[in-house]
Amino acid sequence: MLLQYSPYDFDVHADPYPYYARLRTESPVYRNDTDDFWALSRYADVRAALRDSDRYSSANGLRMEPAFWGPQAEKFFSFVAMDPPKHTRMRELVVRAFTQRRVQTLEPRLREIARATLKPLLEQGSFDLIADFAGPYPTDVISELVGVPESDRGLLRKLGMEIMYTDAESTDLRPEAMQAIGALVGYYTELTVARAQHRTGDLLSALLDAADGDDRLTPEEIVGVLILLVGAGIETVMLTLGNAWHSAALHPDQRRVAFGGRIDDWIAESMRYDPATQSQLRTTTAPIELHDVRIPAGARILLLTGSAHRDESVFADPDVFDLDRDTSAALSFGTGRHHCLGANLAQLELRVALQEIVAAVADYDIEPAGLVRIHSSNNRGFAALPTTVTLR
Repeated sequence: MLLQYSPYDFDVHADPYPYYARLRTESPVYRNDTDDFWALSRYADVRAALRDSDRYSSANGLRMEPAFWGPQAEKFFSFVAMDPPKHTRMRELVVRAFTQRRVQTLEPRLREIARATLKPLLEQGSFDLIADFAGPYPTDVISELVGVPESDRGLLRKLGMEIMYTDAESTDLRPEAMQAIGALVGYYTELTVARAQHRTGDLLSALLDAADGDDRLTPEEIVGVLILLVGAGIETVMLTLGNAWHSAALHPDQRRVAFGGRIDDWIAESMRYDPATQSQLRTTTAPIELHDVRIPAGARILLLTGSAHRDESVFADPDVFDLDRDTSAALSFGTGRHHCLGANLAQLELRVALQEIVAAVADYDIEPAGLVRIHSSNNRGFAALPTTVTLR
């Protein structure tokens, strides 16, 4: 059968891993003429490209959809869609505000948010893990981090959900999602103006105060960072929670291990086995020759991290979900200069969420007929994950 791969293909969304296996074996440098991109699928090639930001540029963004790809990408992805020196400057200023200490001090509030979100769901016994918990929980966490007033958090939760839920019939961003992004930009702009007049102890205040000599982030740059947090800090955590829940449901022996206290291993193996972020886009700045294939300058390169995590040369029995596995080689948070700045926060969010669930839940079932997958060119996960729990 002719090898065909497209990140827009709904069959790929249903199960990309057989496609990846063929790509790694038959075409490690794959060309898709229809969608105009090249794809790298082997671990060594993906890792090398992620670390080579000189030849593999991020300036056109991380996704291929026309709304996201091109010079305007930094409006959606902030410094993640920049190359040095712009990337270096912005990342260093954001690092001054987004400190490990700030993340660590959030843990008690994260537990309060998780418990408050879970309480009515546990009382019901059956709920949609995504709509009822995995979406609202990280949205409220980011609101807490940024300093969104309690009275506005319902609005932020609604707008965040509009952006994150992808149309069941298309990978294109829905008009409602574009409107929600515009509303978020407007809201965060007003909040930034207000916070400039009156500082508090939140991340937004810290971003306003972050400086390198006389160099400071502009209000527009700060709003860009806050919009980035919707995708990086909310959507990725939502999808990862759903994927971890689903993977453990399909592997009861490993679920028992996870519920026995191996939460960190559950998170790490889930992000290796079925990552929320399946690919990252780059643009070549010079011709590149790889596996006897010549890729021209200016080409779009899809780096398939989801495939890299199933590479047999790095992970033994990669199609097996195994909490005893060494996942240290995984590229879940990227590598190189674009290594995820919020990795510590994401891991804390995931750990707290699953610890709080496991503390109250002895076991659970999911309803396969009710599962609804998102459709995205680079993300993988669920829009609906019906769950029934057995309490301890």
